[in-house]
Amino acid sequence: MPNIERVAEDDPMRCQATMKTGQCMNKATTKGGTCLAHGGNSILEAQANKRIRNYKLAKFQSALDRHADSPRLKSLNDEVAILRMMLEEQLNQCKDEHDLMLQSHQISDLVVKIEKLVKSCHNLESSLGMMLDKQAILSFAQKVIDIVSEQTLTEEQLTSISNGILQAVGDIGTLCNEEDDVSYG
Repeated sequence: MPNIERVAEDDPMRCQATMKTGQCMNKATTKGGTCLAHGGNSILEAQANKRIRNYKLAKFQSALDRHADSPRLKSLNDEVAILRMMLEEQLNQCKDEHDLMLQSHQISDLVVKIEKLVKSCHNLESSLGMMLDKQAILSFAQKVIDIVSEQTLTEEQLTSISNGILQAVGDIGTLCNEEDDVSYG
């Protein structure tokens, strides 16, 4: 800790604190306006803490935006994103296997909470009819193929259109599987 230094009465770095005997004669900390005895460090620490807090808020907002934009999160996405962000932060604090073991209870608790929330979201969306299962997608694709087949097309054109629609349905399933791998990987 730095020493408290006395200064002349007309020194521009003189502490701005006043006492019964008049203005303090100690040297103020840089940018603090007051000496160490009158909280010069606490002002600097408060400024540093404010910068750190603002940095963390920006970091958390960025992580929240990154998680919230995931197409797999249909509703309650902010809550899922916050839990995932907390899990990521908990894992980032682990420097080695020892830290990981010490944090394992909190990490496993967060994983369980995320799993429950994601399942709840899925069940809610299913009950509200907001999701299509594989059979519903295939049924829809068959109806589209039937509508197209009513048009005067050659068998080659109809086969090409049918294959294109079925390929698109297959691509949807592949995308969903990749998103599952990314969201928990």
